[in-house]
Amino acid sequence: MSNLAQPGAPALSLEYFPPRDIAAQERLVRSAKRLAALNPAYVSVTFGAGGSTRTGTVDTVQMLRNLGTDVAPHLSCIGATREDLRAILDDYLARGIRRLVALRGDMPSGMGGDTGDLHYASELVRFVREQYGDAFHIEVAAYPEMHPQAESARQDLLHFVNKVHAGADSAITQYFFNPDAYFDFVDQVRAHGIDIPITPGIMPVTNYTQLARFSSMCGAEIPRWMRLRLQDFGDDKASIRAFGIDVVTRLTARLLENGAPGVHFYTLNHADAVVQICDNLGLAGAQRSAVGA
Repeated sequence: MSNLAQPGAPALSLEYFPPRDIAAQERLVRSAKRLAALNPAYVSVTFGAGGSTRTGTVDTVQMLRNLGTDVAPHLSCIGATREDLRAILDDYLARGIRRLVALRGDMPSGMGGDTGDLHYASELVRFVREQYGDAFHIEVAAYPEMHPQAESARQDLLHFVNKVHAGADSAITQYFFNPDAYFDFVDQVRAHGIDIPITPGIMPVTNYTQLARFSSMCGAEIPRWMRLRLQDFGDDKASIRAFGIDVVTRLTARLLENGAPGVHFYTLNHADAVVQICDNLGLAGAQRSAVGA
């Protein structure tokens, strides 16, 4: 497989989530230090439903910045007032944060009808642009296999187009295992005159039970052949990991070889599988890209 780490190489980015306890925090620090050696363009940090991990997100963002990494915190509008959002954004500006992942966010249980002042990611993107101009590079989410709550594939595509027209700079997709879904989505977006970079989200496969649960929630399809192979391995974790790394390496290679601008790994705060996949692809030490580049 050819080495992809060369001038003009695809951008590499990573996602982390705020740890829930000291042991998880120590594990995240170890993983983040290992993955920093891959020289990611940036890393993102998730934001819980209704802002439930707001403090943890800020703390994790600061920790990662202390490691010398450019960080893009997730920002959800569900359950937040405009004043809440201004306070968060002002704080990020003061910390030197210049990149965001703008999301509608999930509705937390028990919220009832209090969904906040903004109800769609496109409204959040427009709010950030109106209030802060070009101070932030804004990433948004894309769903090659359709958002699980979307009314139709066409409506989902139009929601994405609206986010771009509101001011999004680039996009990260939900993970998928069918590359044709990504290529078809990009073709449809381009047909609407949208030319922003759309980076495929990549989920390393190391735990079938966990993957099946995540996929059921987010609408990502596990192809039948892949699901049956994973089921055959039973509790053989080593075989699941080896098979998953091979499948995801080949998926990522096809995406990059056919024009994807980079890859965004959902790390789940673990480093081993991501490091192995990047090593297989020659992505270690990928070139940093400046915000807005």
